Amino acid sequence: MLLENKVFIITGASSGIGEELSKQLSKEGAKIVCAARTEDKLKAVSEEINTSGGDSIYVQTDINNLKQCQNLIDRTVENFGKIDGLVLNAGISMWAKFDEITDPSFFSDLMKTNYLGSVNCCFAAIPFLKESKGKIISCSTAQALMGFPNHSGYVASKHALHGFLETISMENKGEVTILEAVLSWIRGTNLRGNSFRADGKKHKDESRKHTSQSVSLDYCVKSIINGIKKEKKTIYVPKKLSFIPFLNTFFKNFLQRKVVREINKNKN
Repeated sequence: MLLENKVFIITGASSGIGEELSKQLSKEGAKIVCAARTEDKLKAVSEEINTSGGDSIYVQTDINNLKQCQNLIDRTVENFGKIDGLVLNAGISMWAKFDEITDPSFFSDLMKTNYLGSVNCCFAAIPFLKESKGKIISCSTAQALMGFPNHSGYVASKHALHGFLETISMENKGEVTILEAVLSWIRGTNLRGNSFRADGKKHKDESRKHTSQSVSLDYCVKSIINGIKKEKKTIYVPKKLSFIPFLNTFFKNFLQRKVVREINKNKN
């Protein structure tokens, strides 16, 4: 896909992957619609893009609200006349063993933001994506492909989104394409600090340091953009994650032991 003058909506654009992806896609000549709940940060990202010579608007959006998602799509079409790409990036996580959780009600928040919020965005955007033969880009994770200790609710939400988008791809073959970006731990985002603890509160400053298995934000975003350009269906960041489907099918016990070891290294 040539990115010049293509119109991309990016959810979770006020920080982390969403912010950097907005800026880098703009440098490639794309027109950017930044969406997130935090208006002041969102406005700052959009203004920085425009100051740098890009073309961007921002739309404060809670993706858990279908009407706000429809407004996001309407504002995009009003300003740019079309939608070429929808980046599903907004997300929240957790870090707690299930049997240590004191109240599982935050699982509802995980499902709403990571799964149902993306459903809302797709519901509103797909008619326009079909017109442009556009693309949905999902900032996914290895946890969408297998189980992961301390992430039970997060894993469930990402499995749900993975299955949903696979179905959307089958139902709209030749009209809308899907790129699933399977990501490892990414340095330079606030996903960890914004993750739920066992008591349902956010970790914030108590979040753990990244392991040696993590990758930089810049490398992550460049990989996603390269995947969009090359019309990939799936990319793995880092590339070694591409072994997960094979290992999970034929060497599940080995893979699970390796994952548990990595998690245990990162307890503190």
